[in-house]
Amino acid sequence: MEIKLMSIEDYHKVHELWTNTQGMGMRSLDDSFEGIKKFLKRNPNTNFIAKEGDKIVGVLLCGHDGRRAYIYHTAVNVDYRNKGIGKSLVNAVLDALRKEEITKVALVAFAENTVGNKFWESVGFINRYDLIYRNFSINTNNT
Repeated sequence: MEIKLMSIEDYHKVHELWTNTQGMGMRSLDDSFEGIKKFLKRNPNTNFIAKEGDKIVGVLLCGHDGRRAYIYHTAVNVDYRNKGIGKSLVNAVLDALRKEEITKVALVAFAENTVGNKFWESVGFINRYDLIYRNFSINTNNT
């Protein structure tokens, strides 16, 4: 298994992995080819894939604003879980963030995503009870 930086050439295989992963929330505009291309351009060193041969078996997107980082769309193919791939992706992104001098990273997971939440706890991400998550959809025609 190899961990490497994600490139836009990986998009179609990554998108297939996302759409076949239970508990994944996708937005048609943000997660389109153009949306991910823009994200990778803005965050060239913090997005990783896990490959087994020619197959992409894991992915982790992460971006930052120069101060704080945010993890998005982490997925590991169900046939490859419990082999350390998710943890390797998290370690790769944490190393990349340290190099960019980012000191804190956060993420959002759906409450009913028990598999995902169990994973995030296992790699040291804590649940915050003192925050209220809010969002605003600028493009209301987009899911």
